Amino acid sequence: GEGSFFISMSSDNKRSGGWSFRPGFGIELHVKDIVLLKQIQSFFGVGNITLNTKRKAAQYRVGSIEDLMNYIIPHFEKYPLLTKKSGDFFLLKSGLELMRRKEHLTEDGLKKLVAIKASINTGLSDTILERFPGIVPVERPQVEIPTAFDPNWLAGFTSGEGYFGAIVYKSRTSKLGKSVLLKFQLTQNNRD
Repeated sequence: GEGSFFISMSSDNKRSGGWSFRPGFGIELHVKDIVLLKQIQSFFGVGNITLNTKRKAAQYRVGSIEDLMNYIIPHFEKYPLLTKKSGDFFLLKSGLELMRRKEHLTEDGLKKLVAIKASINTGLSDTILERFPGIVPVERPQVEIPTAFDPNWLAGFTSGEGYFGAIVYKSRTSKLGKSVLLKFQLTQNNRD
């Protein structure tokens, strides 16, 4: 639920074409859940954990092309994602394959990688769009959402995207003047 597949892009005059790319996989959680991130890091055997004390967040990230190709990609191929996020996974994988072959160091390959990035998550920033006018995003892979879920998957999904709460509110019909609403909620981006 809290995971992300991405390709970051920044201007870099030292690199061929003046651009550098950082592919990655990350999971960000509240700092109180850092133990879980350490377990995930131990499971994969790669990646780093950083803290953002201002936001009270901890983030696990894998950014090495080799670590992504040797650990993260095989894991999600063996245990496929069941939401639209799997589209981002497949796009990252195709971008990694392009980068591994060093195609992104050519003009054509650079444009292919930018077109892939344009379809991942929130797409391209205005600055990148200005530098690459006419880029057509690659088509996002179509993902079929299953009609039934494994209960264990649903428990894991709820861990990442679920909310259990009790809300106290003013009530004219209650003798105490307040009522309690118990709530279970799952939230997703509207594409899901």
